[in-house]
Amino acid sequence: MKLTRRQALASGAAALASSQLRAAGGAKSLDALARKSGRRFGSAVAWTPPGVDEGSFTNPAYARILEGECSLLVPENQLKWQWISRSPDAFDFRAFDAIVDYAARRHFKLRGHTLFWTPAKWYPKWLAETEFKSRADAERLLINHVQTVCRRYGERIYSYDVVNEAVQPETGAVRDTNVTRALGGEAFLDLMFHTARTEAPHAQLVYNDYMSWERGTEDETHIKGVLKLLEGFRKRGTPVDALGVQSHIRLLKNASVAEIVSESEGPWRRFIDEVVGMGYKLLITEFDVNDRTAPAAISPRDRMVADYAKAYLDVMLSYPQLGDVLCWGMVDRYSWLNGFDPRADKTRKRGTPYDENFRPKPLRQAIASAFTGARSGQ
Repeated sequence: MKLTRRQALASGAAALASSQLRAAGGAKSLDALARKSGRRFGSAVAWTPPGVDEGSFTNPAYARILEGECSLLVPENQLKWQWISRSPDAFDFRAFDAIVDYAARRHFKLRGHTLFWTPAKWYPKWLAETEFKSRADAERLLINHVQTVCRRYGERIYSYDVVNEAVQPETGAVRDTNVTRALGGEAFLDLMFHTARTEAPHAQLVYNDYMSWERGTEDETHIKGVLKLLEGFRKRGTPVDALGVQSHIRLLKNASVAEIVSESEGPWRRFIDEVVGMGYKLLITEFDVNDRTAPAAISPRDRMVADYAKAYLDVMLSYPQLGDVLCWGMVDRYSWLNGFDPRADKTRKRGTPYDENFRPKPLRQAIASAFTGARSGQ
């Protein structure tokens, strides 16, 4: 495989970082530190053809970071319905199969993200345009999808985000789509989880969402909606094992870390207390930091991001119900945040553990410190 010049340089930087970790002892990897409190650490990963400069395991520089720090992987996009089914009668699993094969070769555990991403804008085009003639038609379609995925991968996937982002943040209600209208919101959710339990009885079944601890009207409404959803699962006996807290935490206003944490921690703890009080486990499924309003200068920005992350992780890791912790990518160069919510100064966002040149940043140390001081998980 021929590397680009950029990949060759990055690979050298990643190799240096990996050698530094090894020299310091294997116990210094983020996964090893997480395991001291009974947890595991991982990251999202993509698939691209070899030679493409992306956050893919086919990129040697990125693969070295994954292999040096993680024991868990989750596909960024390659198991989402719109990726694997471009038409109603056909599935294409080639990209995700490649991730599964890589995970097996390198002894990673694998999460399945996601069996259903609820916002209609993320449906396959053909699904978004489907007019269901009956409730039974919608049921058959969903059951077939879950069966196809779960039967293909069996026990190679240990945990599934069965449903992703079902709550409309502005209202707290289940999102209104052609699928939820055909079945009803609760019936749609219950069908997904009951089918997943039947098809993957070994797997942890997760409801995953992006409610965040920052204090805004939308955040509060979103949290109330998620609590209502979780309460409904328990009342109806829906087989949901855990809440996936995406944890795309945000520095979006001009305030100090101390000020943001002071106003966020209390209400957030009350939310998490209610979740675990219902018997749910917790996962951090997509951790990163949106540094949109942090200073432009690298040193103070990195310090602010690290301090904010440490404060959040300390809160979450104080709950023994929290298990796996995964970042939504390990290297700033490939972070989705750069395209999703760019900074006004157009500089690259710095919300992952490694910078664009594959060097560990203060955020990595903050994660390590949080794991080191963590309360043991269950």
